[in-house]
Amino acid sequence: MTDVCFRADFASPRQWIAGRSWAYPDGGPVNPDDNKLDYLVSDPAYSRDGTFRATRRADGLWDTGLLTTEGSEEGFQVRAGDRLDARVRLPAETGAWPAIWTWRDGDQEIDVFEYHPDNPDLLELSNHVRPAHRYHRDPAVRPGGWVDLGVEFGVHDVVWALNGSTVFADHRGVGRRWHAYLIVNLSVCAGRYHPAPDPDVTEMSFEVSALTVRRETRA
Repeated sequence: MTDVCFRADFASPRQWIAGRSWAYPDGGPVNPDDNKLDYLVSDPAYSRDGTFRATRRADGLWDTGLLTTEGSEEGFQVRAGDRLDARVRLPAETGAWPAIWTWRDGDQEIDVFEYHPDNPDLLELSNHVRPAHRYHRDPAVRPGGWVDLGVEFGVHDVVWALNGSTVFADHRGVGRRWHAYLIVNLSVCAGRYHPAPDPDVTEMSFEVSALTVRRETRA
């Protein structure tokens, strides 16, 4: 039997810290070595309503929204055996790079998803703990479209679902002692691997309308 052990309230400072993450050098605000134009901001308009935004700056970088449970009062961490479910509206603008992922102590990264609108029907699903990945193409995936995502962080098998159907089981898992913080953010591509934003684009966004984590409970 499983129960919801975490239900995201993005407005809650007890659950989430805005605008900084140790997944970025020195906690941010920039991460150019990862091909990102991000300049992390804590302004609640960029993340706290569940819509993660990015706006172009005069210096060529982009103010971007990021929330993480790392460093928050509750300090929630996903554990081996948990299941995460999220409902997401994908961005439409070239250069947008949304993601839901995990992080702790320099690694422990599982990508619930990454998306780039220049590959309009493709989701990137990755296990960086015990390396495995899938580029999953699906007609349900499209710029501006809504998708339901699910990930089971199994000890021996991480399993991804899209709109209720399993799309990738990595047969690698995370190991019995794995645990990690959650990150939700919108990055902006710098152009090395995916195109940078078009010159006339000044803002972009994606939305997470719901995010829950379920955990097995003992009778």
